[in-house]
Amino acid sequence: MSATPEVLLIGAGRMAFHLGHALVQAGIPLLGVMGRDVERTHQLALNLRCPALPWRPDPPPTTITLLAVRDDAVAEVAHWLRPRSGVLAHTSGALDLVALKPHERRGVLWPIQSLSPGTPTDLGKVPLVVDGSDETTRAELLHLARSISGRAVQMPGEQRQLVHLAAVFASNFPVFLLDRAQELLRREGLPDDLLLPLWSATTAKAAAVGPATALTGPAKRGDLHTIKRHLDRLKDDADLRRAYDLLSRMISAAHGPKAE
Repeated sequence: MSATPEVLLIGAGRMAFHLGHALVQAGIPLLGVMGRDVERTHQLALNLRCPALPWRPDPPPTTITLLAVRDDAVAEVAHWLRPRSGVLAHTSGALDLVALKPHERRGVLWPIQSLSPGTPTDLGKVPLVVDGSDETTRAELLHLARSISGRAVQMPGEQRQLVHLAAVFASNFPVFLLDRAQELLRREGLPDDLLLPLWSATTAKAAAVGPATALTGPAKRGDLHTIKRHLDRLKDDADLRRAYDLLSRMISAAHGPKAE
């Protein structure tokens, strides 16, 4: 398949912003951007140098329509749209293809990446997961994904949802714990950026040698005295104390001295 698809982007949030810029960078023609928020839609369309389309259930036909909206809005918008002649694909790792009914050609284009406000993310090396309701749909979405990234992966729904679960453990939870760690410092009037070099070095090392090798700390060493002192310091924060205790026990069981 060599023909370049034309894409309609529905949504004006983070996913639409980053994916839209990636499409433009890859030279994919954009039919336009369509979103409920008129101001944000016009701003995104301006950035992508494509038309801002009115919010209506029958937008112009195109090869692929990407539904880059919140997960809890996918089914609602899909049902609201008139049947599409081309592919209708959502960008969620957690939803299956049923969310896009009653459209006939349904698919997924999901980047395994945390997308935050700011500079457009380079998706060139980010895994893009693709799925589709039929072989032709999967082939068209795989072709689109390969235009954007060097790591396009075809993956059925159950595997995709497992990867999404794993991504929460690998990305969301550590970022939240970093925020709580910085809050511990802020409470004592200490600069919260003291932890950032450690954070950067640890993530780089884990990527280079694997998390099991990169892992350090009192639980892995079996340093029970330090663990007890830490738990005592957290006596006024019951939730964080329980989290510290549970994570320490899990680390000790998997990687501590007795496990080696």
